[in-house]
Amino acid sequence: MPENLNLLRAFGVFFFIFWTAFNTALVDVVGSEQQIPLSVVKLWASAFGGEIKSIAAKYSGSQLLQKKYKEYEKDVAIEEIDGLQLVKKLAKNMEEMFHKKSEAVRRLVEAAEDAYLKHEFDADLQYEYFNAVLINERDEEGNYLELGKEFILVPNDHFNNLPVNISLSDVQVPTNMYNKDPAIVNGVYWSESLNKVFVDNFDRDPSLIWQYFGSAKGFFRQYPGIKWEPDENGVIAFDCRNRKWYIQAATSPKDVVILVDVSGSMKGLRLTIAKQTVSSILDTLGDDDFFNIIAYNEELHYVEPCLNGTLVQADRANKEHFREHLDKLFAKGIGMLDIALNEAFNMLNEFNHTGQGSICSQAIMLITDGAVDTYDTIFAKYNWPDRKVRIFTYLIGREAAFADNLKWMACANKGFFTQISTLADVQENVMEYLHVLSRPKVIDQEHDVVWTEAYIDSTLADDQGLVLMTTVAMPVFSKQNETRSKGILLGVVGTDVPVKELLKTIPKYKLGIHGYAFAITNNGYILTHPELRPLYEEGKKRRKPNYSSVDLSEVEWEDRDDVLRNAMVNRKTGKFSMEVKKTVDKGKRVLVMTNDYYYTDIKGTPFSLGVALSRGHGKYFFRGNVTVEEGLHDLEHPDVSLADEWSYCNTDLHPEHRQMTQLEAIKRYLTGKEPLLQCDKELIQEVLFDAVVSAPIEAYWTSLALNKSENSDKGVEVAFLGTRTGLSRINLFVGPEQLTNQDFLTAEDKENIFNADHFPLWYRRAAEQIPGSFVYSIPFSTETANKSNVVTASTAIQLLDDRKSPVVAAVGIQMKLEFFQRKFWTASRQCASLDGRCAISCDDEAISCYLIDNNGFILVSEDYRQTGYFFGEVEGAVMNKLLTMGSFKRITLYDYQAMCRTNKESSDSAHSLLDPYNAFFAAVKWIMTELVLFLVEFNLCSWWHSDLTAKAQRLKQTLEPCDTEYPAFVSERTIKETTGNIACDDCFKSFVIQQIPSSNLFMVVVDNECFCDSVPPITMAPIEIRYNESLKCERLKSQKIRRRPESCHGFHPEENARECGGVSGLSAKPPLVALVLPLLLMIFSR
Repeated sequence: MPENLNLLRAFGVFFFIFWTAFNTALVDVVGSEQQIPLSVVKLWASAFGGEIKSIAAKYSGSQLLQKKYKEYEKDVAIEEIDGLQLVKKLAKNMEEMFHKKSEAVRRLVEAAEDAYLKHEFDADLQYEYFNAVLINERDEEGNYLELGKEFILVPNDHFNNLPVNISLSDVQVPTNMYNKDPAIVNGVYWSESLNKVFVDNFDRDPSLIWQYFGSAKGFFRQYPGIKWEPDENGVIAFDCRNRKWYIQAATSPKDVVILVDVSGSMKGLRLTIAKQTVSSILDTLGDDDFFNIIAYNEELHYVEPCLNGTLVQADRANKEHFREHLDKLFAKGIGMLDIALNEAFNMLNEFNHTGQGSICSQAIMLITDGAVDTYDTIFAKYNWPDRKVRIFTYLIGREAAFADNLKWMACANKGFFTQISTLADVQENVMEYLHVLSRPKVIDQEHDVVWTEAYIDSTLADDQGLVLMTTVAMPVFSKQNETRSKGILLGVVGTDVPVKELLKTIPKYKLGIHGYAFAITNNGYILTHPELRPLYEEGKKRRKPNYSSVDLSEVEWEDRDDVLRNAMVNRKTGKFSMEVKKTVDKGKRVLVMTNDYYYTDIKGTPFSLGVALSRGHGKYFFRGNVTVEEGLHDLEHPDVSLADEWSYCNTDLHPEHRQMTQLEAIKRYLTGKEPLLQCDKELIQEVLFDAVVSAPIEAYWTSLALNKSENSDKGVEVAFLGTRTGLSRINLFVGPEQLTNQDFLTAEDKENIFNADHFPLWYRRAAEQIPGSFVYSIPFSTETANKSNVVTASTAIQLLDDRKSPVVAAVGIQMKLEFFQRKFWTASRQCASLDGRCAISCDDEAISCYLIDNNGFILVSEDYRQTGYFFGEVEGAVMNKLLTMGSFKRITLYDYQAMCRTNKESSDSAHSLLDPYNAFFAAVKWIMTELVLFLVEFNLCSWWHSDLTAKAQRLKQTLEPCDTEYPAFVSERTIKETTGNIACDDCFKSFVIQQIPSSNLFMVVVDNECFCDSVPPITMAPIEIRYNESLKCERLKSQKIRRRPESCHGFHPEENARECGGVSGLSAKPPLVALVLPLLLMIFSR
């Protein structure tokens, strides 16, 4: 018993010591936890929220405007928008507009064909035409150069103030062609008759931009006439026959297998010429074509091994991928052409049966320095008697020993034979196959209208460096009966249609705040979409390599099964709905909403049109009614402006209207001074209504501005409003020169004004805020560091108090950031104690106070440099806890139009060889080196080739298209306040987050004494999505649903296949001599 008692005593002492130690440790840990009273933070938040809302409401006039719209509530009619009817109506309008353009092109076709029919070729014809490069050029004595007569050029606002001649066209001839070649002179002469039609077309439809005729001989006639300037090397590499509009109009879709001989005899310059020939063939392939490239010696080598046995679409990305692999080809071994031909025929046959390809023309392009046989047994097995696969043979080198075999192969299979001796011959000889493929279409006399995908016209670049175009084109044929079986293609005529012309037909006011229209091609590529971003490195205006082949699924990526895309590609009419995550404010913020998509086809074109309407207020429209007199009176106010890019009246139809602003056009239309103006009556009626309802706010703002004591420190600088009809009013409370943000609400700040694609950012964000509350933000700078010194506050004005009410307007103010922050710090010094002594204050070093918005960006911090930063970068542990607790949620976004920096081996030398002019320089150097080495035993090779070998071994950083994933963050609306503790290494970090009433803001107070360095910051930096080799291969092989062009002209029984080429390049032509001599002089002068 005493022993047990002793044991109990010993245990009791041990327990007491342990308990004391435990409690001491616990006190140490808990003592390091700064207790932040929620009630005090709530007081601060309430005080600041009340103060800042009072300022925002007072200076914006939001309550006055809301009251004025309420007064008209009984007089307006609210309608739900019928999305299907809307998209059908828009498609019909676009169809009519496109039809007008195609009729203009049809008139050019008829005029060109008639002119050629009346013309007799004259080999000795001398004709002085206007050469687009030489016009207005004089020699040293002041005389005009030959082909460079005086050509009057006058700046024209319709052509972005470029100097043009709207009475005449002029002619561009590629640098590698002879200006006075008889074929060119004759073609220029008979095509002069197009001038009259160009002018007539422009008179009928003044919205037309460029009209042109691209000749099969290589020259390019353009209206209105304009001067062309060579590049820094004195070269104009443009050849109209390489352009997509020319190739699409001239030929039918095709499946092509390119066979390249890489046997030992192809070493050196021959392989270089062969690679350039392949590259030139790739240039002639478009999005409706399919191809593969096989190199052969005694074995077959697929240039892209992953694509063994199949063909891929000839989009830009695939063609560039193959070009990169061309650099890896080298010559060795023996050429076994029979194996290659068997593989090519089998592949074409199998691919044709899959139904994936063009299902039209098929061709094998053979590039070799010789063939020892005619391989007639192979052709008999696979291709005769129908000869459905054309064979085009390219003999590389000067030797003509094997020319007969190769020519026989081409002629026996409805193809064409050509010999390429030098790099300078490549382009012209490759073009020959296009004329062969065009024969069936010419014999059929089928003038198919083709439309291209969107592309950037740098000639008409605007202030943003961006004019997206589509081209409508038609082929021009010889109608001479005696040459009908030859199927002579004279060229292609076309005209450009700016994409913004399409947007003008879209009534943005009926699409709602977040709604938009978009169009895609038969391949699913975007013609127009507000999310299309063709440029990168803002300010430098550089085009992304793949901007013209961005698929709809890459911007509407939430549709993982391509339901919307495939329905539109298949030209269906219907509706589709899904939840979407739309980024705004330079991609840093996200709006989550449900969109209803309505779609249909645009008849007479390969395009389909879609309209997206956001659910809720985006589906409703209302009609107000005021008299014209009332409306006109209130439109006269100097603070009123209208959206420049919206089409209230069509001012493009008549030249005398082009200088008018939309506001001027409306006034003249309503007063009957311009009866020829075509205007949207419905939109103008609503503009008048908004002008009348919003007019009283002008007097209200004026009274505030006159009362100097109201804004003595000039913290509030601008008040503004915008309505659903694109009407804006602006009031300055300071002089224009005193504005902190000079770009705000100007054309320089496109995201904050009404434009063709979207409503202003402050309007869009306010519409998603709870009615009656303000949304506050600081603008993000385009620079790396955020230098913003202003805060924008805006709120939406709704007609009714339910979700079905349309948002009729938004109002707001812009104030100095310093003024806004001062209000915050003043509020954070308040406390509820009677003696005025505060237990805690934001001035205390023990805590850090922040003001963040609903996307987690800092508006106020004790460290001013943190303004504009994402909160997770500054307080990673706290942000991580907020995400865990559900106060904020992370939304994963994807960017399939991104550009990523990558280190790659500089292939300057290789790619320079794939450029005809650089390649020509390289070839001449090689020839001269061989000559020098032959004459003297002195190795000059290192001197001549140093620029190529050095370049090949460099690594350089480049921007390449890539896919990225990045996060955005949104606060949970239902959580107004919360407290939390974070277990760090040796302490607990506490924090309090409290919503600021009537705003999108949160006050965050964080314990500053416990450091959580082990928790990394949370960033919004995008992460490149890297695909392993297997996935890359699958992506290359996978083909999205596409719709083939409706017409196909692969063969014609009357086709004359005897016109199948001959040996060329063996005798020097005048243009080649003219080109070689100056180049040699340039080389020796270096």
